[in-house]
Amino acid sequence: MKFSFALKNLVILIIIAQTSIVFGQVKDPSPFDYGRMWTFENPPKEWFKEAYDFTPEDEWFDYVRKSSLRFASWCSASFVSPEGLIMTNHHCSRDEGIKAQQGAENFDKNGFYATTLADERKIEGLYVEQMIKAVDITDEISKMVDGGQSKEDALTDIEAKYQSMRGWENLRLQVVGFYSGVKYSIYGYKRFDDIRLVVMPENSIGFYGGDPDNFTYPRYNLDFTFWRAYGDDGKPLDTSANFLKFNEKGAVEGEPVFVVGNPGRTERYRTASQLDYDRNHRYNETLSFLTNRINMMREEYALIKDDPEKVAEGQALLGTITNLANGQKAYTGILKGLNDPNLYGRKVAMEKLVKSKSSDVSAWDKLDKTYAELKPHAWAINNLGPSGLRGNFLTVMHDLSALEDLISSDASDEDINARKDGIMELAKTLNSPREKKLLGMLIGELQSAIPSGNNILSKLMGGMSGDKYVDMLSNKSVFFDEAELSKLLKKNKKIAKSTDPILLASRALVPSYNKAVDVFRSTAADRAKYEEEVVNKIFDVYGDALPPDATFTLRISDGVVKNYSYNGTVAPYKTTFFGMYDRHYSHGEKYPWDLPEKWLNPSMDLLKSPVNIVSTNDIIGGNSGSPMINRNKEAVGLIFDGNIESLPGNFIFDEESNRTVSVHAGGIHAALKYVYKADRIVKELSGK
Repeated sequence: MKFSFALKNLVILIIIAQTSIVFGQVKDPSPFDYGRMWTFENPPKEWFKEAYDFTPEDEWFDYVRKSSLRFASWCSASFVSPEGLIMTNHHCSRDEGIKAQQGAENFDKNGFYATTLADERKIEGLYVEQMIKAVDITDEISKMVDGGQSKEDALTDIEAKYQSMRGWENLRLQVVGFYSGVKYSIYGYKRFDDIRLVVMPENSIGFYGGDPDNFTYPRYNLDFTFWRAYGDDGKPLDTSANFLKFNEKGAVEGEPVFVVGNPGRTERYRTASQLDYDRNHRYNETLSFLTNRINMMREEYALIKDDPEKVAEGQALLGTITNLANGQKAYTGILKGLNDPNLYGRKVAMEKLVKSKSSDVSAWDKLDKTYAELKPHAWAINNLGPSGLRGNFLTVMHDLSALEDLISSDASDEDINARKDGIMELAKTLNSPREKKLLGMLIGELQSAIPSGNNILSKLMGGMSGDKYVDMLSNKSVFFDEAELSKLLKKNKKIAKSTDPILLASRALVPSYNKAVDVFRSTAADRAKYEEEVVNKIFDVYGDALPPDATFTLRISDGVVKNYSYNGTVAPYKTTFFGMYDRHYSHGEKYPWDLPEKWLNPSMDLLKSPVNIVSTNDIIGGNSGSPMINRNKEAVGLIFDGNIESLPGNFIFDEESNRTVSVHAGGIHAALKYVYKADRIVKELSGK
């Protein structure tokens, strides 16, 4: 069902007023708890009019949609000139950009600027996609299903139908379900494969403040990069029909702004029992995993960062650390939100509200029961999956389990020998300090995650500490002696009778993981069904006035430029380069606040220019690189982060303190003009 936004708000306010006593001190739930990531097929025009006195026509939405991009498979971007100039983040670009290094070049240290068009460097395999078509196909699917087709067949037939329709030729099609399958849309993307690097700042500028400043504000980070799309003729792509004019003046406090990008994933329709599982098992165990690996890699990086012969190794390690640290901070914020009585309480309150308006609440009960059955297996599913970051000891255990299964099933000698060869190769790595450290980490994580009453680890380790257990393996396992291991693997019967401690670990731990996988897989279809039923109930109450969860498809999010209270004071709506230099000198000119040499003699024009800006828009991972635009379809900022308070946005949007952090258009302009002397790009952005 559909309501006008104004009428719906009135209904909601009445309901909230009636339930506020029940919910006590917890802040009343709001429809906006589900966020403001609107699809282009169903933009909230009435809400825009009510909130901002702004009534964009369909042409406005169509223009900004086609001016915005998906950057490869991980970020967002936009066209910002008629000649195919693309704006996105440094952190979206860095790993691709350094592939263009030639000879002794070091883009992390010195950045890159193509002084002429001919100097722009192509990256093989890099692409962007432009959403050309977007159509709601819910009614079409409903008619086909009502006519007897399965939903899967209906989706297949509709995709084939659109592929042959005029205007959809040569587009990559994507069918996306929203509200757990209540609604569907089909999108058509045009892909551009010739993407060339134009400007990329130094790593210390593009990630200024490093991990300590990540997800914080006030902030001073120039997280931007410019690329250019080229056509099949080898010339810059003609994007004059759809690009966002670059407005170096940016936006002012209180001004409505809109973010157009591809938010990756949110889980705002999860129930209280699901969020309880997330808090107590899923996120805290993932956080421990990330923290331990990051600490290890930082120690490794410190040993090689100044070695000129290990620049590539250091860059790769630094990239991994940065990515993991970003996840670490995100999970920390989500967990903090899940432990916040107000935020978690609002989710519980909203669930009670919807249940009170529903005649059948069995779907919630079924999810509660299912997650109670999953919890005993959480430790195994979260910690025992084979991964390079969990180490080769665990991978060997999985391979040994697979080998014993092959032997017992009378598999071919070819398959068995291939598995043995793989084990022999991996075993050669086990004696390294790094692998032993990873095994020790894994044991500690298992000790924290395994529920009381489950003595699987104590039986395996016989009361030993983690360090002593690792030492015991080193001294007693034949996996550290290539000749002895070869003898063991030569005869299948000998493997079955072996009591080697690594084989014993394999037989203890891998079946627990396999059992957990079976339980999670066997309940997946039912869980999806119950989730769909829950979302249907929410949809019955609110209709599509609530935005669906993020799906890494193009959305538009509304908000205003606005400061906020933090740490006993007020964060300004914008920061300036004065603050960046204060960070540099206040921290003793040390990493990650040190500035490159070319930045050390700033002009007053640079110093007083804005750097970053905050707004109330709703974003999540995947939005990185999204343009922030004004009502005139001008790019006034570049999304790159959220504040600490925004991290619970995975499960709830809190507009009171949630802030999107962007690079101010004026900061980008100032850096290009005063530091990088990128005159041709400054002129291009200004339309000259």
